Amino acid sequence: MNLTDLLPTYKKQDHKETYKYTFTIFTPVYNRADTLERVFKSLNAQTYKDFELVLINDGSKDNSHEVALELMKTANFEINYINNAKNQHKMACFKQAIAIAKGEFILPFDSDDECTPDALAIFKKEYDSIPDERKASISGVTCLCNDQFGNLVGEKFPTSPYYSNTFKQQIRQASSQEKWGFTKTKVLKNITINNAIFSRGYIPEGVIWELIASQNFETKYINETLRTYYLDTANAISIQNHEKDAFGMAVYSLSILNWYYKTHLFKQPKLFVKRIYTLLRAAQYLEFSLNDYQQATQSKLLKLCFTLGWPFKRLL
Repeated sequence: MNLTDLLPTYKKQDHKETYKYTFTIFTPVYNRADTLERVFKSLNAQTYKDFELVLINDGSKDNSHEVALELMKTANFEINYINNAKNQHKMACFKQAIAIAKGEFILPFDSDDECTPDALAIFKKEYDSIPDERKASISGVTCLCNDQFGNLVGEKFPTSPYYSNTFKQQIRQASSQEKWGFTKTKVLKNITINNAIFSRGYIPEGVIWELIASQNFETKYINETLRTYYLDTANAISIQNHEKDAFGMAVYSLSILNWYYKTHLFKQPKLFVKRIYTLLRAAQYLEFSLNDYQQATQSKLLKLCFTLGWPFKRLL
């Protein structure tokens, strides 16, 4: 299979925009029996009640399934629960959630996080306040996060509101910082994700947000702190293992190289050098040949850079 075929694609489709809820909260669970209660406490406390929870247990090895069943009895909101027999990682669960979502907006909410009681109310208010003439080009709303000690994660946006997208933010703020937000369901349903990428390790969600940005959507960023992001969770996805995460990093790097080289290669050369470096580092752990990467890289200049670096990839 050509590596290019593994990248997600975007094609606008006609969707019947009939939704039962404003929000679909998507929570994937993998070995989170000890933290899942945070999610239920946060959602039970929401002042804005027009939402459902899509809860997906992704083949947990602990007793997450049993804990989920008990917590569901305490919920004052609708739940669509899926118990996957095999672990496929978060991106596969995200695809499942998108397919069955009944909310106008999808809000990923990790199974070890908390949010403020007014989080959904503020998100709804911020979306409604977007000028009508601008709403069609807005994919969603994103806010700030605190860590469990009350410290701001990352930095505030230049203004609030601030209209931008994931790719522009990557240029403005090179180091990735945790944020939280929702995306229009109809936008996510336009994305096709190849099932061949599943069960091969962690695939960064950023590949989805970068694809949406490449379609000229913007996000409304707000300086409201609505989520508590726990930094010390033992198996948090933010703890990177280069060998384990190699496939996901290769998919993400190829996506950036191919989607943005025509518009930004000469404006932001350091960004593309970084992605070539990451792709070379990932390549040493993967089974694909040099020719596979050459065929998957659309820019002739970037293809040359990658080829020149190939003999030295094990030194990275």
